[in-house]
Amino acid sequence: QLPTGLYKKVLVILHDSILPYMNEPTLMIDFLTVAYGIGGAISLLALNGLFILIHQHNLEYPDFYKKLYSLLDPSIYHVKYRARFFHLADLFLSSSHLPAYLVAAFIKRLSRLALTAPPEALLMVLPFICNLFRRHPACKVLVHRPNGPEDMSEDPYIMEEEEPSESRALESSLWEIQSLQNHYHPDVAKAAAVLNQSLSEMEDDISGLLELSAYELFDKEVKRKAVDVPLEFEPVRGLFGKKNDIFAEHFTLD
Repeated sequence: QLPTGLYKKVLVILHDSILPYMNEPTLMIDFLTVAYGIGGAISLLALNGLFILIHQHNLEYPDFYKKLYSLLDPSIYHVKYRARFFHLADLFLSSSHLPAYLVAAFIKRLSRLALTAPPEALLMVLPFICNLFRRHPACKVLVHRPNGPEDMSEDPYIMEEEEPSESRALESSLWEIQSLQNHYHPDVAKAAAVLNQSLSEMEDDISGLLELSAYELFDKEVKRKAVDVPLEFEPVRGLFGKKNDIFAEHFTLD
Protein backbone atom coordinates (compact mmCIF):
# COMPACT_ATOMS: atom_id res chain seq x y z
CA GLN A 1 0.00 0.00 0.00
CA LEU A 2 1.72 3.15 -1.24
CA PRO A 3 0.63 6.75 -0.61
CA THR A 4 -1.07 8.25 -3.66
CA GLY A 5 1.67 10.84 -4.16
CA LEU A 6 4.40 8.18 -4.13
CA TYR A 7 2.37 5.96 -6.47
CA LYS A 8 2.26 8.76 -9.02
CA LYS A 9 5.97 9.61 -8.69
CA VAL A 10 6.96 5.98 -9.25
CA LEU A 11 4.62 5.43 -12.20
CA VAL A 12 5.72 8.63 -13.96
CA ILE A 13 9.32 7.40 -14.25
CA LEU A 14 8.77 3.62 -14.25
CA HIS A 15 8.70 3.12 -18.02
CA ASP A 16 11.98 4.90 -18.83
CA SER A 17 13.99 5.01 -15.58
CA ILE A 18 13.25 1.63 -13.97
CA LEU A 19 11.98 -1.05 -16.38
CA PRO A 20 14.87 -0.73 -18.92
CA TYR A 21 17.41 -1.38 -16.13
CA MET A 22 15.72 -4.43 -14.62
CA ASN A 23 16.96 -7.94 -15.44
CA GLU A 24 13.39 -9.21 -15.21
CA PRO A 25 10.88 -6.42 -15.99
CA THR A 26 8.09 -8.99 -15.77
CA LEU A 27 8.44 -8.83 -11.99
CA MET A 28 6.52 -5.55 -12.21
CA ILE A 29 3.45 -7.19 -13.78
CA ASP A 30 1.50 -7.50 -10.52
CA PHE A 31 2.41 -3.99 -9.40
CA LEU A 32 1.31 -2.44 -12.71
CA THR A 33 -1.89 -4.46 -13.08
CA VAL A 34 -2.95 -3.51 -9.54
CA ALA A 35 -2.13 0.15 -10.24
CA TYR A 36 -4.05 -0.04 -13.52
CA GLY A 37 -7.10 -1.26 -11.60
CA ILE A 38 -7.08 1.57 -9.04
CA GLY A 39 -8.64 4.10 -11.43
CA GLY A 40 -8.18 7.80 -12.05
CA ALA A 41 -4.77 9.36 -12.64
CA ILE A 42 -2.93 6.32 -11.25
CA SER A 43 -4.46 4.09 -13.93
CA LEU A 44 -3.48 6.59 -16.61
CA LEU A 45 0.13 6.61 -15.39
CA ALA A 46 0.27 2.80 -15.24
CA LEU A 47 -0.45 2.64 -18.97
CA ASN A 48 3.14 3.46 -19.93
CA GLY A 49 4.62 0.55 -17.99
CA LEU A 50 1.89 -1.85 -19.13
CA PHE A 51 2.50 -0.87 -22.75
CA ILE A 52 6.18 -1.86 -22.47
CA LEU A 53 5.31 -5.19 -20.82
CA ILE A 54 2.62 -5.96 -23.44
CA HIS A 55 4.70 -4.80 -26.40
CA GLN A 56 8.14 -6.13 -25.42
CA HIS A 57 7.56 -8.89 -22.86
CA ASN A 58 4.40 -10.60 -24.17
CA LEU A 59 2.19 -9.74 -21.22
CA GLU A 60 -1.38 -10.94 -21.75
CA TYR A 61 -4.06 -8.77 -20.15
CA PRO A 62 -7.48 -10.16 -21.18
CA ASP A 63 -9.59 -7.21 -19.99
CA PHE A 64 -7.10 -4.53 -21.04
CA TYR A 65 -9.38 -2.76 -23.55
CA LYS A 66 -12.38 -3.00 -21.25
CA LYS A 67 -10.36 -1.25 -18.55
CA LEU A 68 -9.02 1.32 -21.04
CA TYR A 69 -12.61 2.02 -22.09
CA SER A 70 -13.68 2.51 -18.48
CA LEU A 71 -10.98 5.18 -18.05
CA LEU A 72 -12.87 7.42 -20.46
CA ASP A 73 -14.78 9.77 -18.19
CA PRO A 74 -15.42 13.55 -18.30
CA SER A 75 -12.13 14.28 -16.53
CA ILE A 76 -10.06 12.71 -19.31
CA TYR A 77 -10.03 16.01 -21.24
CA HIS A 78 -8.98 18.02 -18.18
CA VAL A 79 -6.37 15.92 -16.37
CA LYS A 80 -2.70 16.82 -16.18
CA TYR A 81 -1.69 13.60 -17.96
CA ARG A 82 -4.06 14.01 -20.93
CA ALA A 83 -1.26 14.08 -23.53
CA ARG A 84 0.32 10.89 -22.18
CA PHE A 85 -3.01 9.06 -22.16
CA PHE A 86 -4.01 9.96 -25.72
CA HIS A 87 -0.52 9.19 -27.04
CA LEU A 88 -0.80 5.65 -25.64
CA ALA A 89 -4.47 5.27 -26.58
CA ASP A 90 -3.45 6.10 -30.16
CA LEU A 91 -0.90 3.26 -30.04
CA PHE A 92 -3.31 0.76 -28.49
CA LEU A 93 -6.01 1.51 -31.09
CA SER A 94 -3.63 1.48 -34.05
CA SER A 95 -4.06 -2.22 -34.84
CA SER A 96 -6.34 -2.91 -37.80
CA HIS A 97 -7.26 -6.29 -36.24
CA LEU A 98 -9.37 -4.80 -33.48
CA PRO A 99 -13.10 -5.61 -33.80
CA ALA A 100 -15.31 -2.85 -35.19
CA TYR A 101 -17.63 -2.86 -32.15
CA LEU A 102 -14.69 -2.08 -29.84
CA VAL A 103 -13.37 0.86 -31.90
CA ALA A 104 -16.92 2.17 -32.40
CA ALA A 105 -17.43 2.14 -28.61
CA PHE A 106 -14.27 4.23 -28.14
CA ILE A 107 -15.32 6.66 -30.89
CA LYS A 108 -18.80 7.06 -29.48
CA ARG A 109 -17.67 7.53 -25.88
CA LEU A 110 -14.99 10.05 -26.85
CA SER A 111 -17.58 11.95 -28.89
CA ARG A 112 -20.13 11.99 -26.07
CA LEU A 113 -17.54 13.26 -23.58
CA ALA A 114 -16.39 15.86 -26.13
CA LEU A 115 -19.66 17.76 -25.62
CA THR A 116 -18.28 19.17 -22.36
CA ALA A 117 -14.59 19.33 -23.33
CA PRO A 118 -12.57 22.57 -23.62
CA PRO A 119 -11.57 23.78 -27.12
CA GLU A 120 -7.90 22.82 -26.77
CA ALA A 121 -8.91 19.21 -26.05
CA LEU A 122 -11.43 19.17 -28.90
CA LEU A 123 -8.81 20.28 -31.42
CA MET A 124 -6.84 17.19 -30.43
CA VAL A 125 -9.60 14.58 -30.11
CA LEU A 126 -11.43 15.37 -33.38
CA PRO A 127 -8.39 14.47 -35.56
CA PHE A 128 -7.90 11.48 -33.24
CA ILE A 129 -11.43 10.27 -34.05
CA CYS A 130 -10.86 10.87 -37.77
CA ASN A 131 -7.74 8.69 -37.60
CA LEU A 132 -9.79 5.89 -36.02
CA PHE A 133 -12.21 6.06 -38.95
CA ARG A 134 -9.30 5.83 -41.39
CA ARG A 135 -7.96 2.71 -39.66
CA HIS A 136 -11.35 1.05 -39.27
CA PRO A 137 -13.62 1.82 -42.26
CA ALA A 138 -16.34 -0.46 -40.84
CA CYS A 139 -17.02 2.22 -38.21
CA LYS A 140 -18.01 4.79 -40.87
CA VAL A 141 -21.58 3.57 -40.44
CA LEU A 142 -21.64 5.93 -37.43
CA VAL A 143 -21.38 8.86 -39.85
CA HIS A 144 -23.04 7.56 -43.02
CA ARG A 145 -25.81 5.16 -42.10
CA PRO A 146 -27.49 3.66 -45.20
CA ASN A 147 -31.05 4.11 -43.89
CA GLY A 148 -30.34 7.56 -42.47
CA PRO A 149 -30.46 8.69 -38.83
CA GLU A 150 -34.14 9.56 -39.08
CA ASP A 151 -34.94 5.89 -38.43
CA MET A 152 -33.72 6.36 -34.85
CA SER A 153 -36.23 7.64 -32.35
CA GLU A 154 -33.46 7.78 -29.74
CA ASP A 155 -29.76 7.09 -29.42
CA PRO A 156 -29.32 3.33 -28.77
CA TYR A 157 -25.82 3.83 -27.31
CA ILE A 158 -25.61 2.91 -23.60
CA MET A 159 -23.13 5.28 -21.99
CA GLU A 160 -23.21 3.55 -18.59
CA GLU A 161 -22.35 0.11 -20.01
CA GLU A 162 -18.83 -0.95 -18.91
CA GLU A 163 -18.51 -3.71 -21.51
CA PRO A 164 -17.79 -2.18 -24.97
CA SER A 165 -19.44 -5.09 -26.78
CA GLU A 166 -22.72 -4.41 -24.94
CA SER A 167 -22.76 -0.63 -25.45
CA ARG A 168 -24.55 -0.83 -28.86
CA ALA A 169 -22.20 1.82 -30.24
CA LEU A 170 -22.30 0.43 -33.80
CA GLU A 171 -26.07 0.91 -33.87
CA SER A 172 -25.72 4.60 -33.03
CA SER A 173 -24.68 7.73 -34.94
CA LEU A 174 -22.31 10.60 -34.19
CA TRP A 175 -24.84 13.35 -33.57
CA GLU A 176 -22.36 14.74 -31.02
CA ILE A 177 -19.89 15.63 -33.78
CA GLN A 178 -22.67 17.33 -35.72
CA SER A 179 -23.40 19.40 -32.61
CA LEU A 180 -19.74 20.39 -32.40
CA GLN A 181 -19.97 21.73 -35.96
CA ASN A 182 -21.85 24.63 -34.37
CA HIS A 183 -19.21 25.18 -31.67
CA TYR A 184 -18.47 28.75 -30.63
CA HIS A 185 -14.78 28.33 -31.44
CA PRO A 186 -14.36 28.50 -35.25
CA ASP A 187 -11.37 26.13 -35.29
CA VAL A 188 -13.37 23.45 -33.45
CA ALA A 189 -16.34 23.86 -35.81
CA LYS A 190 -13.97 23.54 -38.78
CA ALA A 191 -12.32 20.41 -37.34
CA ALA A 192 -15.71 18.79 -36.69
CA ALA A 193 -16.89 19.58 -40.23
CA VAL A 194 -14.12 17.39 -41.70
CA LEU A 195 -16.32 14.32 -41.13
CA ASN A 196 -18.86 15.73 -43.60
CA GLN A 197 -16.34 15.13 -46.38
CA SER A 198 -14.45 12.09 -47.63
CA LEU A 199 -11.48 11.51 -45.36
CA SER A 200 -8.04 11.38 -46.93
CA GLU A 201 -6.10 8.12 -46.63
CA MET A 202 -3.21 9.75 -44.78
CA GLU A 203 -3.70 10.07 -41.05
CA ASP A 204 -3.52 13.40 -39.24
CA ASP A 205 -0.46 13.91 -37.08
CA ILE A 206 -1.83 14.60 -33.60
CA SER A 207 1.55 14.70 -31.83
CA GLY A 208 1.67 18.49 -32.01
CA LEU A 209 -1.86 18.80 -30.61
CA LEU A 210 -1.46 16.60 -27.52
CA GLU A 211 0.10 19.37 -25.41
CA LEU A 212 -2.12 22.16 -26.75
CA SER A 213 -3.20 24.51 -23.96
CA ALA A 214 -5.86 27.18 -23.54
CA TYR A 215 -3.09 29.79 -23.23
CA GLU A 216 -1.66 28.82 -26.62
CA LEU A 217 -5.10 29.04 -28.23
CA PHE A 218 -5.70 32.48 -26.74
CA ASP A 219 -2.21 33.67 -27.72
CA LYS A 220 -2.78 32.50 -31.28
CA GLU A 221 -6.03 34.46 -31.53
CA VAL A 222 -4.45 37.61 -30.07
CA LYS A 223 -1.57 37.51 -32.55
CA ARG A 224 -3.78 36.82 -35.54
CA LYS A 225 -3.74 39.71 -37.99
CA ALA A 226 -7.09 41.44 -38.36
CA VAL A 227 -8.48 41.51 -41.88
CA ASP A 228 -10.27 44.68 -43.03
CA VAL A 229 -13.68 43.59 -44.27
CA PRO A 230 -15.28 46.02 -46.75
CA LEU A 231 -18.83 46.90 -45.75
CA GLU A 232 -21.60 48.15 -48.02
CA PHE A 233 -23.69 50.90 -46.46
CA GLU A 234 -25.84 53.86 -47.38
CA PRO A 235 -24.65 57.29 -46.25
CA VAL A 236 -26.85 59.00 -43.67
CA ARG A 237 -29.25 61.62 -45.04
CA GLY A 238 -30.70 63.87 -42.38
CA LEU A 239 -30.47 63.53 -38.65
CA PHE A 240 -32.52 60.34 -38.46
CA GLY A 241 -31.64 58.95 -41.86
CA LYS A 242 -34.71 60.19 -43.75
CA LYS A 243 -34.30 62.18 -46.92
CA ASN A 244 -36.75 65.04 -46.26
CA ASP A 245 -36.53 65.04 -42.51
CA ILE A 246 -37.80 68.17 -40.73
CA PHE A 247 -34.91 67.88 -38.31
CA ALA A 248 -32.49 68.14 -41.21
CA GLU A 249 -33.77 71.69 -41.86
CA HIS A 250 -32.65 72.85 -38.44
CA PHE A 251 -29.77 70.48 -37.53
CA THR A 252 -26.78 69.24 -39.46
CA LEU A 253 -24.39 66.33 -38.96
CA ASP A 254 -20.70 67.26 -39.05
